[in-house]
Amino acid sequence: MDIVSLADLKQAAKQKIPSDLWDFIEGAAFDEVTKQRNEEKFLDLTMNPNFLIDVGNRDLSTTVLGEKIDFPVMVAPAGAKRQLHPDGELAAARGAGMAGTLYALPTASGYSIEEVAEVATGPLWFQLYHSRDEITEFLVAKAKAAGYSAICLTVDGPSSAPKEKDLRNNFIRKPELYNGSFKEKPEFLRSTDIIAPDFADFTPEGYEGLTWERLDWLKSLTDLPLVIKGIRTVKDAVLCAEYGADSIVVSNHGGRQIDRTLSSIETLYPITQAVGENLEIYFDSGIRRGSDAFMALALGARGVFVGRPTFWGMAYKGADGVKLMLDILKAEFDRCLAFCGYRTVSEIEPSSINIPNHWPLKLP
Repeated sequence: MDIVSLADLKQAAKQKIPSDLWDFIEGAAFDEVTKQRNEEKFLDLTMNPNFLIDVGNRDLSTTVLGEKIDFPVMVAPAGAKRQLHPDGELAAARGAGMAGTLYALPTASGYSIEEVAEVATGPLWFQLYHSRDEITEFLVAKAKAAGYSAICLTVDGPSSAPKEKDLRNNFIRKPELYNGSFKEKPEFLRSTDIIAPDFADFTPEGYEGLTWERLDWLKSLTDLPLVIKGIRTVKDAVLCAEYGADSIVVSNHGGRQIDRTLSSIETLYPITQAVGENLEIYFDSGIRRGSDAFMALALGARGVFVGRPTFWGMAYKGADGVKLMLDILKAEFDRCLAFCGYRTVSEIEPSSINIPNHWPLKLP
């Protein structure tokens, strides 16, 4: 079949992925209401096209913490890639680089921090799940030495959050496909607290939690910028600014961690209004069209991440499939830019779109 949209890519990928792994990738918490809401709430937004404007020579590029990318869609950190495809995170990094954008490597990577850096041609962030201080110190040092440009701390997994589909399927991760960065540390491999907390068999051991007050300790480990991922309220966004974060990702983890919350796109505008002058703000959860990315930028995001679509592209054709997925979003985003009368990403503003009156424009 011809792949012309992410919906096509999803359909093609489903035919290639084992059912239990498909359920892990597509699954979300409890009744999956938040996951569904993430996509549906984009449909509440509409664009305001503007014509008789010279929109030739459009430039889709932007910068993320000072590094240039070709367009404002990036590849989110998500584990299980090597369980899906033998090239795993290597394919994701290659695909992102071929598309001219950034890849965020997850803690639960089947390949090491160094192995991914060797094949990457675009910017890299390292996504960190904190579990124990010594493990975090080890990972942050490796990321810095390998040339990663930011530490992306995911904070919205304070406890185990297995999906009901995974429990029914008895979905079991293959540890050797998630521990690429710990090959020289067998004592860490014996611990189950170094992976994402949404696997059916996740049981944290020796967990040493991070708090706002302990962010200074994390920042003391490296001079790399600190990005905090999983922010859903103005309150937490303000605290991120107060405690020295350089950037945040407004995200509800694709609905995977907890259900019955607002969609990410509903929470974005109040957060950008509150802290947009102090922090670079990024977005994920629910991006399925280039128009979704355009809407998020109109509401104040500097760029967006895609998670599940990366798996669809990888299942379809490895690194080339990841690039195809990103190219589709880029072409759709470019069309939105032209129809709304813009030539550069920086020109996008809230007046580009219409926000429903019933949306929560003030979020505590």
